[in-house]
Amino acid sequence: MRTDNIVRVEAMSVLINALGAVDAERFISMVKRDTFDYTEWQQKLWDGLSIEEIHTMGVELERANA
Repeated sequence: MRTDNIVRVEAMSVLINALGAVDAERFISMVKRDTFDYTEWQQKLWDGLSIEEIHTMGVELERANA
């Protein structure tokens, strides 16, 4: 199991690669100041999408980032 610090560093790296440094910091600031329920957000994230649609989205994202 990875340590909390390793997870934080990897997560920041992913955010910075995906959003750029400035927008990654903006995202962190938004999450910290908002009353944000990550579990509820995750449960609603894929509402209305079939597993096939989610899979297609993943494949397209992978292709775009290849």
